[in-house]
Amino acid sequence: MAKKNIKSTSLAEMKDKYIGKAGTAARDEYEYELRMDVLGSMIKTARKERNLTQEQLGQLVGVQKSQISKLESSTNSATIDTILKVFKALKAEIHFNVKLEKQFIQLT
Repeated sequence: MAKKNIKSTSLAEMKDKYIGKAGTAARDEYEYELRMDVLGSMIKTARKERNLTQEQLGQLVGVQKSQISKLESSTNSATIDTILKVFKALKAEIHFNVKLEKQFIQLT
């Protein structure tokens, strides 16, 4: 029986092919939406671990329940200030990494 060569493709290659190369508008939009989706999921998970409803978290942060719902479902952009308030209300630490000329700077 003859052996078949199976070509494997990396995730990065698939993204380049089907979404667009890094730095293109389509790829930037995809990466942004992915980050917002992950952030929303983290907020929802942390809220549930604290046994809070969206309404209760909204009251702690000073926003409406609908704003928390939109954050969790990634249907709108949030300001850094709002995100920090949400994680502070959840008593959760959040860390940002900034890369300047191949050197990471960690902001807490």
